[in-house]
Amino acid sequence: MRRASLAVPVLALGVFGIITTEMGMVGVLPRVSVELGVTPSDAGWLVGVFALVIAVSGPFSTLLASGIDRKKVLAASIAVFAVSNAVYALTTQYGVMLAFRIVPALFHPVFFAVALASAARLASGQDATRATTTVFGGVTVGFAFGVPLTSYLADHLSLPAAFWFGALVNLLAFLGIVRFVPSMPVERRSSYGTQLSVLKRAGTWLSITSVVLVFAAMFSVYGYFAEYLGQVTRMSGTWISAMLMAFGVVMILGNFAFGGLLRRGPVRTAVAYPVLCLLVYVLVYAVGPLFAPMVAAVLVWGAVHSGGLVVSQSWLGRDSLDAPEFGNSLFISFSNLGITVGTAVGGWVLAAYGARQLPWVGAGFAVAAILSMGLRLRMDGGREQERDVTPGEVLA
Repeated sequence: MRRASLAVPVLALGVFGIITTEMGMVGVLPRVSVELGVTPSDAGWLVGVFALVIAVSGPFSTLLASGIDRKKVLAASIAVFAVSNAVYALTTQYGVMLAFRIVPALFHPVFFAVALASAARLASGQDATRATTTVFGGVTVGFAFGVPLTSYLADHLSLPAAFWFGALVNLLAFLGIVRFVPSMPVERRSSYGTQLSVLKRAGTWLSITSVVLVFAAMFSVYGYFAEYLGQVTRMSGTWISAMLMAFGVVMILGNFAFGGLLRRGPVRTAVAYPVLCLLVYVLVYAVGPLFAPMVAAVLVWGAVHSGGLVVSQSWLGRDSLDAPEFGNSLFISFSNLGITVGTAVGGWVLAAYGARQLPWVGAGFAVAAILSMGLRLRMDGGREQERDVTPGEVLA
């Protein structure tokens, strides 16, 4: 019983380690550029190639792993992240580091997809929602603490120390999976054709579109968080760092709050999410130049922002009940596509019109997501509104 109760927190630790590996690089890119002797734009590929590989390979790598014992998949995937961080700490060659950004990116969607489905399988009923929310908590804790701590270690100790921290977290997750996660052989493996048949449904593509639009709404503004607070609110670097930390901490609380809302009404909560995004961006635009009100707005923004992960996964999961892990991999791939689209459009608006107009980019994507979700529900003829499908059913 104790092993089962610790399995889900161990999976959340693994997610924390993966997010720290993926996003922690953002905070240390200037140091990487200097110490590896490459241009800042070349160093930026260490982040960009990671997201690109996830977006392209996610569904395929998850399909290939679909017949293997879930525990072995989880352990092998997190071991790759531990080794990759050790390579970052030891190498002085840009090519080697870039290669070991590509390799773990191939395993990133596999770990996420299997971890989410396994958490739901280890729980039951409404507990499945709590379990998957806990796993998603690893994402928000990674943003709140893993990424800033990686940057702090690089600045105050050394760049290798920052990467050894990532290696240690992933190693602990590996040991936890080996010790506490039970063996989960695949008793009834769905054929590749059955899993891919999810993509033959028009409703699935509308749900995928909604996920892309929601993440574009989230990251078209969040991706330029520092620029907005610096240029519009006139915050100093110290205040911006404090706001980033506060944003991350509030995300942790918001993640579990949205998990509770999903247990009560997953479809209603999902449809309400882009509406909340729209309202938040109107607020951020209205109080942007006002220092104290903007501090409060950042807290509201962070609480709402956190829900995009678990809400979008639940929304897309309704269309992949017969292939949950493949559905989760679609979520991971297309959410990364949404991040790419959102940051690209946000960057264009920032360059052309200035940071002041960024909230309207997020608002526009939010409106598009509302319309996409409305079309998806209309396709169902309202049946989903009569009977909400819980995330536990989606992921189990």
